[in-house]
Amino acid sequence: MSREHEVMTTGEVAAYLRVPVATLYRWRSTGSGPPAYSVGRHLRFRRVDVDAWLISQPDRSS
Repeated sequence: MSREHEVMTTGEVAAYLRVPVATLYRWRSTGSGPPAYSVGRHLRFRRVDVDAWLISQPDRSS
């Protein structure tokens, strides 16, 4: 599967971003996290969307 079409689960995205799954759910409820799609009763994230969202976040390390 190409990176463009790669789909990730909530657990995979949490591990990728190194945040708890609960943080992803909180971001989703406030509209501040990466876009997700409902597939039945499950959330799925396109990897390209997660990467684009991550790049768009301001650098707060300084």
